[in-house]
Amino acid sequence: MTRERNSEFLLDYPLLSNIEKGSRNPEEHDKWCCDIAEAIEELKKQLELAGPLVLVSFLQYFLQMISIMFVGHLGQLPLSSATLATSFAGVTGFSFMLGLGSALETLCGQAYGAKQYHMLGIHMQRGMLVLVAIGIPISFIWAFAGHIFAFCGQDLELSIHAGLYARWLIPSIFPYGLLQCQLRFLQTQSRVKPLVISTGFTSLIHVFLCWALVFKLGMGNKGAALCNAISYWINVLLLALYIWFASSCTETWTGFSNEGGRNLPSFLSLAIPSALMVCLEQWSYEFLVLMSGLLPNPKLETSMMAISLSTSSLVFRIPFGFGSAVSTRVANELGAGRPKAAKLATRIVLLLAVVEGLVLSGIAVAARNVWGYIYTDEDEVVKYLAAIMPVLALSNFMDGIQGALSGTVRGCGWQKLGALVNLGAYYLVGLPCAVILTFVFHFGGKGLWTGIISGSGLQALILLLITLCTNWELQASSKSNL
Repeated sequence: MTRERNSEFLLDYPLLSNIEKGSRNPEEHDKWCCDIAEAIEELKKQLELAGPLVLVSFLQYFLQMISIMFVGHLGQLPLSSATLATSFAGVTGFSFMLGLGSALETLCGQAYGAKQYHMLGIHMQRGMLVLVAIGIPISFIWAFAGHIFAFCGQDLELSIHAGLYARWLIPSIFPYGLLQCQLRFLQTQSRVKPLVISTGFTSLIHVFLCWALVFKLGMGNKGAALCNAISYWINVLLLALYIWFASSCTETWTGFSNEGGRNLPSFLSLAIPSALMVCLEQWSYEFLVLMSGLLPNPKLETSMMAISLSTSSLVFRIPFGFGSAVSTRVANELGAGRPKAAKLATRIVLLLAVVEGLVLSGIAVAARNVWGYIYTDEDEVVKYLAAIMPVLALSNFMDGIQGALSGTVRGCGWQKLGALVNLGAYYLVGLPCAVILTFVFHFGGKGLWTGIISGSGLQALILLLITLCTNWELQASSKSNL
């Protein structure tokens, strides 16, 4: 019993397992350089996975943005209320669902690598049950969103309209949760083509639905919110048909089973840390918006911060795709008992993240004087954003590194450790530094971004050290514990 508890502890904290073993494990002294052919093959596998997953991530991100763009043509109040409600829904619901679903990257990925194909369907059923159940309390929170906004001091009229938009978003939380499970189920099998096709088709339908409900039927912002639910359900239905009838899923999906309703606490033990990993990071950036409203020129600062966060969220789709790809590769290889291949996958994704970060950071700095005009015609905002852009580029670079490494964390099942790292990096370092630099040293918006960079930089550094010092043989040999 003691040996089993020690093994579980070492799995959750892999760096400690490596320190304990010390120099007795010769694998720890292997050089980064590996066989060129293996590296090229791994690079090819990751790009084949990451490319479609990045595209899917972009399309899903644009889905809610399309709704807001249609609402923007209804006037300033509908636009501001929809933006506020969407941000609230993201913080209190969608990000939590995304994190819970990420547990399947570990469970399904390692089961597929171990050729326990039937377990993928079992894990997906458990995920669906948990996420649908979690959607119920989230629905109650959204139902009272208007009262929450008013209690927090928001304008009464804005609170009423934002609360109405949030209530019409409630039907979307359930298909969104189911969709996260389907995506992970197919992603961990490297079945990415149906994801691209279904998400692309849904995005096209979504544009038509928004036009029809918002303008043709005159539902206004209520129609825009309802479009999200309809589009998510369409995507869920398309993927369900593929999973049910595709020959490639005959071994992994064997139909609904009573086993899918068992052992839910075990699933939650991984899903809750997964959700905390995502939420702790996203919530820290939302605090930046709140703090920007306390600065001397709140309209300018909040405008700059809104554009900056929108830009960061857009750019982050790429490293998020890389992270999804490497989580699949690492989980598959660990499940198959190939620690060397899993280790190589982490090195390759780190290289991809660095190259991607350098390229996009260079583009951001080069386009800093014109980028703001995509969002606004206000010269003051554009000039201020141009001054912030070099700092924002550094933030995006660090986010790219940690986004890719977070994929490794999910692939290995280190979500508990990842949640602790995010908690310490952002809430013990990042946000306190942002407060000090902004309100004590009066650095303004640059202080906010510089502070959060210290958090994301520390997060990336810790995850990098853990990844480099991990005992991959121990991780591979203990795959059966998940």
